[in-house]
Amino acid sequence: MREEHLAEGETIVLQLRTHPKKIVKPILLLLVLVVILIAVWVLPLPIDPIVLWFATAILVVLGLVASAGPFLRWRTTRYIITNQRVALRTGILTQTGRDIPLYRINNVTFEKQLSDRIFGCGTLVISDGTDQPGMVLDDVPDVEQVQRTLQDLVRQGKLLSDD
Repeated sequence: MREEHLAEGETIVLQLRTHPKKIVKPILLLLVLVVILIAVWVLPLPIDPIVLWFATAILVVLGLVASAGPFLRWRTTRYIITNQRVALRTGILTQTGRDIPLYRINNVTFEKQLSDRIFGCGTLVISDGTDQPGMVLDDVPDVEQVQRTLQDLVRQGKLLSDD
């Protein structure tokens, strides 16, 4: 989030991207495709060169499709916590966003599956007092610290509004 998108007096506390674990599988798939491609070219197989080039083109396209989408989604998904709101921004061609003002937040929980615990991330669920479902932030790095920071901001805002 750029400074010009902030309200007066609003400051960015945390600006996060989803954990890089989101792109581990596509990278591994890309590596497997590269190994297959190298094997097809290096092994003395009785394959016509045109078929070999065609197979190479198919593997290259599959590799790009399998890795580009997840990488771009990872690159374009951001979680922003300011002193006034929580914002989710995502989108490759069309950017979408959702904001929840801190004063509306009534519950912040986190979930960590086994793989999340290994990678040091988790899912943050932010509930507010509206009919909309809560905001779910997947693969938040150091999710427990982010939850504490967000709870502190919400508590500070409630203390200020009670004065």
